[in-house]
Amino acid sequence: MRDLHDATLIKLKAGLFLLLGVLASGLLLADRPAWRRLALLSITVWAFCRLYYFAFYVIERYLDPTYRFSGLISAVRYLAKRRATLGR
Repeated sequence: MRDLHDATLIKLKAGLFLLLGVLASGLLLADRPAWRRLALLSITVWAFCRLYYFAFYVIERYLDPTYRFSGLISAVRYLAKRRATLGR
């Protein structure tokens, strides 16, 4: 699969992700509306956003500036390999 370079398509993709997230969270809350459910959903989204930030920004900037990740699976493989190497 090719990398996406067109700015308009990148913005469209971001908008679709936003729409998907809003619709999914709206349906979850519409099913059984409750403040507790809203709080837990918000914490879940925030935590996964922080994990994504860690996987790409923190690892590339602070742990190994020479390594470039191609996705979350690449980051997990890198961390597993690094842990195995450090454990020796």
